[in-house]
Amino acid sequence: MITVVGEALADLIAAADGRTFTAHPGGSPANVALGLTRLGTASVLGTRLGDDLFGTLVRTHLTDAGVDVRPLPAPTSDTSVAFAATDAAGVARYDFRITWDITALPPLDGAECLHTGSLATLLEPGARVVEAAMRTERTVSYDPNVRPSLSGTPAEERPRVERQVALSDVVKVSEEDLGWLYPGEDPVERAARWLALGPSLVVVTLGADGAHAVTGNHATTRPGPPTTVVDTVGAGDAFTAGLLHWLSRAGLLSGNHTAIASVTGRSLENAVDFANAVAAITCSRAGANPPTLAELGAARSLLP
Repeated sequence: MITVVGEALADLIAAADGRTFTAHPGGSPANVALGLTRLGTASVLGTRLGDDLFGTLVRTHLTDAGVDVRPLPAPTSDTSVAFAATDAAGVARYDFRITWDITALPPLDGAECLHTGSLATLLEPGARVVEAAMRTERTVSYDPNVRPSLSGTPAEERPRVERQVALSDVVKVSEEDLGWLYPGEDPVERAARWLALGPSLVVVTLGADGAHAVTGNHATTRPGPPTTVVDTVGAGDAFTAGLLHWLSRAGLLSGNHTAIASVTGRSLENAVDFANAVAAITCSRAGANPPTLAELGAARSLLP
């Protein structure tokens, strides 16, 4: 079982006219929890949700899929909202109305891994609570999922992100995020520098070009499978869910921090290929709608 901590919200996605919006359950950590459960890895989501219409929409969506949703204590309770519009290539741009004021996390007993990131590790006061949990001995997975509209400057954000990278065992980051944090820098070279901060595995997603992964022993760049992109909403989260599912199936998340670093070259390729397949299916349909294991077809053979 994997415990995910972070925001759950309603994504209001604009139609081509820019005036009509369709509501989809979302939030990067919530998407990861959903993706894990659909793939067959049990997940607990510690989050902040209200009892309003959007909260009911999101909670029902997650619990119907089998996610164990645990609302976290917070002084306020309205459900957060993100407005999203996509460009001609299906790439999403966001505008957030979000509060992250949680005061405690769910018990982590029994979890093989804590996954977090995105706004949960950025927005105060809740980010302090989350970062404290990242300092435990449990295996930690982290996706910074940078949101420039809610962040300071890159120079201001780099120390926080690098501090949180150093607290993590598995780091997944997008090429776009690295481009914002380190303008003009090669994302593959930055992945190696982040690995030196302490993680056992760093993976950079490269959009249509697939993903690059590096451990202390191996590095590989794997192409993504061909797909017809509807939009990229939730694609990175689906990739993370696929990667964590693979690592869980391989028995690499259960408290042994050196196990992930020892993954062999071929196994690392399989892990990235599987995560790429999960993300590709998500890109082929609207909203954050990750696939079930049955929908992955031949990609299931990549699992340990």
